[in-house]
Formats: sequence, C-alpha cells, structure tokens
Amino acid sequence: MTADRDAVQDSAQRPPGAPRSAVGGVLAAVKEVVLVVVVALVVSLVVKTFLLQAFFIPSISMETTLDVGDRVIVSKLTPGPFDLHRGDVVVFADPGGWLDETAPTERGPVGTVVAKALTFVGLLPEDSDDHLIKRVVGLPGDHVVCAPDGTVTVNGTAIDEPYVSSTSQGEPMCDVTVPSGNLWVMGDNRARSADSRYNQDKPHDGFVPLDLVVGRAYAIVWPVSHWAWLSTPSDFDQVSGEAGIS
Repeated sequence: MTADRDAVQDSAQRPPGAPRSAVGGVLAAVKEVVLVVVVALVVSLVVKTFLLQAFFIPSISMETTLDVGDRVIVSKLTPGPFDLHRGDVVVFADPGGWLDETAPTERGPVGTVVAKALTFVGLLPEDSDDHLIKRVVGLPGDHVVCAPDGTVTVNGTAIDEPYVSSTSQGEPMCDVTVPSGNLWVMGDNRARSADSRYNQDKPHDGFVPLDLVVGRAYAIVWPVSHWAWLSTPSDFDQVSGEAGIS
C-alpha cells in the first residue's frame, strides 16, 4: 500500500501532460538517432557484403558504355544464385600485373578514417585501384578468336558488338580456349583497353579466375544524367555451348 500511495503522490506532483525535463528529452532523442544510425550501418554492411556494392569507373576502357567517373552498382549474386552470361559487364580483382601501381588518394588523417569507414559499410563506392571492369566475351570452355581486323568469334560464331566504341589494327590477336573456372574479358573501348588480350603473358595467361569476380554490374547510378541499366546484349545468343554459368 505504501508503494501505491507513493506512486499516486508522485503522479499528483506532476500534472498530467506536463513535459519531461529538457535533459531527459534530449537523451531520448540522442538514443533514438544513434539506434537508427547503427541499424542503417548494419543493414548497409550486410547489403555490401552479400548483395550489392558500388564502384566508380576510373578509366576510359569501357567507353562509351561507361564513362570516367560513373558509379555502378554491382550484384554479388552473379555468378552464384544467378547465372553469368557472355556479354555481362563484371568487376573483378586484378589477376596479377594488369594494373599499374597508383598513388593513393591524398586525404587528411580524419578524412582517411571517415572515407575508409564509409567505404567499409558501403556508403561510399569502393576504390577501383585494384579492381577492373570489363565485358565477358568467353565462358569456360569457349574458343575465342580475335582477328587482326577487330572481329571476334566465339565457338566459330562472329559476334556483332554494337557497344564497341573503337578498334585498331594494332590490337593484339588471340586464339584461346577458356579454361574451366575462368573467363575471357574485353573492354568496349577495344583500342584503349588493357584486357585479356594484352595480358596473355601475365599470371593466368590473360584469363580471369571466377573466384576473383566481385559480381555483375547492373546499373549506372551516378551521375543522374547517366542513369541506365546495363542489360545483357543479345549479340551472343547464337553462340553454341553453355549460355551461362553460376
């Protein structure tokens, strides 16, 4: 009874509808904001780790499909639950010696920490210093031939590639069969793309091991004027062999 009486008395001392203390209100608001931020960061980290990741385009090798500075969204479910097809645009880690060493972006100590944290949770696009983005031309088992005139055949079928923006007579030729567990990739700006053709003397002989593939690029999301889906072209539909791999 004493406890009930005290509760009634305390309630009576503060009239119904009276505001709580200013300090208590601020603390409650801060706790709510912190909770929302933590949940958002956790969700973003989970999405980046298992589903989607943003990358920016640092070079002209995929022009005019992708311009320097474009941001793309990459699905980590391809290959995997979803099949990877010829013609898909993929992001992959450097198989070894494809990229020249680049100086890291200069930031102050605080800026570096903040940038790394935001990139880690997926709120900033991944630095592309050790990643490349190219188009899949050959799947495991495919026979790919690059002729001196720029014509590409896959399993004996010549490919019409309207997305290719440039070719030149000085491009290296190729006549390869893609090993199991690997891809043959080429840039859309063929005359300015250091792709599989140019790296046949490097580790993996110019092929890209599937375990280095981050995922398939699905869309350009920045800048707004470049918004576009990166759909799989139909140019490889007539090629014999497996249509896709998971």
